[in-house]
Amino acid sequence: MRNPLSDKIVQIPPSGIRKFFDIVSEMSDAISLGVGEPDFDTPWHIREEGIYSLEKGRTFYTSNAGLRPLKVEICEYLKRRCDVLYDPDHEVLVTVGGSEAIDIGLRAMLNPGDEVLIPQPSYVSYMPCVVLADGVPVVIELEEKDQFKLTPEKLLEKITDKTKILVLPFPNNPTGAIMEKEELEEIARIVIEKDLFVISDEIYSELTYSQRHHTIAAFPGMKERTILINGFSKAYAMTGWRLGYACAPANILEQMLKIHQYAIMCAPTTSQYAAISAMKNGDGDVAMMRESYNQRRRYLLHAFKEMNIDCFEPLGAFYTFPNISRFGMSSEEFATTLLKEEKVAVVPGTAFGDCGEGFVRISYAYSLENLKEALGRIGRFVSRRDGKA
Repeated sequence: MRNPLSDKIVQIPPSGIRKFFDIVSEMSDAISLGVGEPDFDTPWHIREEGIYSLEKGRTFYTSNAGLRPLKVEICEYLKRRCDVLYDPDHEVLVTVGGSEAIDIGLRAMLNPGDEVLIPQPSYVSYMPCVVLADGVPVVIELEEKDQFKLTPEKLLEKITDKTKILVLPFPNNPTGAIMEKEELEEIARIVIEKDLFVISDEIYSELTYSQRHHTIAAFPGMKERTILINGFSKAYAMTGWRLGYACAPANILEQMLKIHQYAIMCAPTTSQYAAISAMKNGDGDVAMMRESYNQRRRYLLHAFKEMNIDCFEPLGAFYTFPNISRFGMSSEEFATTLLKEEKVAVVPGTAFGDCGEGFVRISYAYSLENLKEALGRIGRFVSRRDGKA
């Protein structure tokens, strides 16, 4: 029998995140601090709107691009929160999570051999999606000394005449790094000067703790060069509803919609109705959850300091990225040994790129009770390595 498999697909490695959690699912008394999923229930008014849509029999396909009332609310939200204006009829597409938007955005824009700049450590899907779109991923290694921010110097270093797209993954998963307005302004200047496009993944935009989030799409000359991607999973605790959106220039969005039409048809109808309530009435819920995450963030940073573990202060998302290099173990070894000895699952930093070596990702999208128990176990683990236990 001939080989039934695609060489390209076979060569793409599986997600480095999932391995540990497949093990955890079979392990009693284990605590997982790895999955980026809010521990809050979806706010009741959002669930209620979804239930009401089912009771009313709204189980039909929507238009391919999504319900117009939802697209209008998305535009109102972006105007209110980010000072950027979009046309709901030609520049907004409702997708199955932000992940679909990343995939179809790359596929709509890339020709074989086009280079895509990917700052790392970052979300695990960017590189595979570039490869699937026949592009060439080019890694920009971010450093702790720069607070894991993309600097103009690092960006210019990697640009060639084949570079077409820059992925801008801020607030960042896994580091929690953000980009400030003045820093984005410098990146925007280079993007325009070098005639590049940007895919700005802003799924954690509502989860910033020191200042308001800024989008590069709002800078002069950047809206026409940017696909702005966001969604409902993180801010509104709607992971299982599988809903996101992309805002882009009409000529790009038209091609993204074409892929979406053939592959998806439309995002889940019930989720779209629920998301209208999230956009209209969810600001208070988001503020409450953000404050809770901030308390947990501060608790983790204090605990790491007590353990003498260096940890860059994350100012966005709901992850910490502590430096574990002093223990003389690789990230994979540290995570594996911690799971084996103390039944606490964290993600090796290398799951997010080779430059994540020496770090692990710990999510604080868990209750304080779980975090306290897990940090107690990590404390015992660290004490043994330090010869204190």
